[in-house]
Amino acid sequence: MAEEKLLKVSSNPHIRSKVTTNGIMLAVIIALMPATGFGIYHFGIRALAVILTTVASTVLTEYLFGLYKKKQTIGDLSAVVTGLLLGINLPVSAPLWMAALGGVFAILVVKMLFGGLGQNFMNPALAARCFLVISFPALMTDFSYDGFTGATPLAALKGGESVDLWSMILGETGGTIGETSVIALLIGACFLILIGVIDLRVPGTYIVTVALFVVIFGGHGLDPVYLCAQLCGGGLMLGAFFMATDYVTRPVTRMGQYIYGVILGVLTGIFRIFGPSAEGVSYAIILGNLLVPLIEKMTMPVAFGNPSAWRKAKAKMEKLAASAEGGKKDEK
Repeated sequence: MAEEKLLKVSSNPHIRSKVTTNGIMLAVIIALMPATGFGIYHFGIRALAVILTTVASTVLTEYLFGLYKKKQTIGDLSAVVTGLLLGINLPVSAPLWMAALGGVFAILVVKMLFGGLGQNFMNPALAARCFLVISFPALMTDFSYDGFTGATPLAALKGGESVDLWSMILGETGGTIGETSVIALLIGACFLILIGVIDLRVPGTYIVTVALFVVIFGGHGLDPVYLCAQLCGGGLMLGAFFMATDYVTRPVTRMGQYIYGVILGVLTGIFRIFGPSAEGVSYAIILGNLLVPLIEKMTMPVAFGNPSAWRKAKAKMEKLAASAEGGKKDEK
């Protein structure tokens, strides 16, 4: 009885919210359904098999790790989100064993070994995709499906070819399972913005920076077709709205989020315009994740009552007062 009367003491701030982790993850899953559904429709049942494989591997890996640690965390749905994001970031021709390997790497190496959700220093799904691209480059760049073996729109642009912009918007092109339809991605993004799960600070800054970089360094000036193709092609919309906005791996400060978006845009532009590959979103976000601690350190506001900040402010006020006093003496 005595233990029941004990109060729980914790440090401030004491904030209560009805928002839960699994609620946020469920919202992300719902938001990804338009792009996922279109990918399955566009690429066929093979796309569903790839996605189910990645989701099953991520959930199973987290479940088995939970048995080892005697603490289950699969109920927060973060493993499902990781598996879904990884699945739609893979080409439909990806072997199922490779999809499963990516899922295991995302959860075991990137997430759980660093302490689980909230402790990972980079986005697990993107880290797994980069791992697969480095390990199996030929398989990860094979976008052939149902007899189609043409280049992706971004690859065609880089080769100096023209692209059908309307087909890119609708999603009737080659690419990874979930990146082809801009309309489907924007529907999901609008849903997350309307319910308050994400805002436009990171994705808006990211997309605008890419647009400015392309105009300045793309070699086509203000060519609207080329600019829109760069924005609609590849994984820019998918990365900007669904991975760069990850709560764990983005900066927490308002100014930091703007700086983060600019860094992602510049890196993506460099990779696309000057790099050997036509894409660059995955590597840009991963590198941006690594810079987040530094960005937060630079933009974190000074706590009220901080002795060091108080001393600096006092010295500045004394200097201003001395200058004002000197001015009065000169007037006399």
